[in-house]
Amino acid sequence: MEYSHRYPAYPTQEVAVELERHIDIHRQAYNYTLYEYENVGADDIGSAYKHHYRLPGWKDEFPVFSEVNSKALQRTVTRFYQNLDGLSEQKQNGRKVGKLKWKSPREFQSMTFSQSGFELKNTSGRHATLWLSKIGDIKIRYHREIPDEADSKEVTVKKETTGEWFVSFGLETDDADLPENPDVDSLDTSNSVGIDLGILNYIHTSDGKTVDWLNLEDEYDRLRREQRKLSRKQKGSNNWEKQRQEVAKVKRHIKQKVLDYQHKITTWLVREYDAVFVEDLDVKGMLEQSHNARNKQDAAWRQFITLLEYKADLYGCHVVQVEPRGTTKECASCGVETAKPIWVREHSCPSCGFECDRDANAAMNVLQRGLSELGLEWPEDTPVETALPTDTTSVSAKRVIEAGSLGA
Repeated sequence: MEYSHRYPAYPTQEVAVELERHIDIHRQAYNYTLYEYENVGADDIGSAYKHHYRLPGWKDEFPVFSEVNSKALQRTVTRFYQNLDGLSEQKQNGRKVGKLKWKSPREFQSMTFSQSGFELKNTSGRHATLWLSKIGDIKIRYHREIPDEADSKEVTVKKETTGEWFVSFGLETDDADLPENPDVDSLDTSNSVGIDLGILNYIHTSDGKTVDWLNLEDEYDRLRREQRKLSRKQKGSNNWEKQRQEVAKVKRHIKQKVLDYQHKITTWLVREYDAVFVEDLDVKGMLEQSHNARNKQDAAWRQFITLLEYKADLYGCHVVQVEPRGTTKECASCGVETAKPIWVREHSCPSCGFECDRDANAAMNVLQRGLSELGLEWPEDTPVETALPTDTTSVSAKRVIEAGSLGA
């Protein structure tokens, strides 16, 4: 299994200047890879592996490329081809895509050392030291240890728009060291849950729990104030740059607060249940709708699902995405569809008379579709009507206090 750990970094002013210089050389290497991809014969390029053989010639022609670590230079070439593969994948999915463009200094703010050229030292305390080839030592805040069973495959150094530095370690763990998912045939369906990614609540579970939205009004008020200040500065001036960083810090704080909230919710879900079923939402399409786009973006549902799948491997839980179409309209008891405007918050089936909260009904449909996806059914002694919750437990966002806990 592959995952990453990210740490704040505190390079000295001298090392920071050297980091920026190396990143800019990697930016030039990326752009030159694009140039050769468009102008060199297909026999000599076409894959990262082929392109790596051209690097010695680069160093002879442009000595500046000899000033950076050779493995890191190869990784930059690979980065170009990974971006190219990403465009191809989007095109295959029916999306309109353009071409890769040259990177400006503002667009290229990271570099990756792969396999070698880096070493983590002095890890006994709250701080550690990262040594990078041809650059030197960088102090990092070592707030969580890298597991002994994990291999550090690569390290990425990035300068954020706030001016702060971070390093990310790409880690790999043998799957044999991870807990096994419960066998599908022996899965306890009574300890499985469907999740509706809600409107009034952040999530609504099929067993009657809801988690409130994270309140970000104070953060957005501050963001608006800082943006107004930025609009009064002369663009490109020192004061404008300082204020731009203040705006970037507020935006990053909002992003981190949402991510922290999602970490806690997803950890709780994969610890609590043997299987978690969630809607496979078209988040990009939803954000393109004109109404409520900011709240949908704050929800970061695709990020939430990605975290859920990642943690399922760590904790031995099944996570399955199901078709979302019709989960709100379809009755969880009899399957008859009933159209509901967005403001109607109760489900009342005209066919069987079943009534419950609109989001609870959707969550139950997600659960049923997930079990069906795994080839399972509700136990015969647990009909859908009795499995539906009669009461809803609301969990305040303020009570999401510690990782993996929604409070009591």
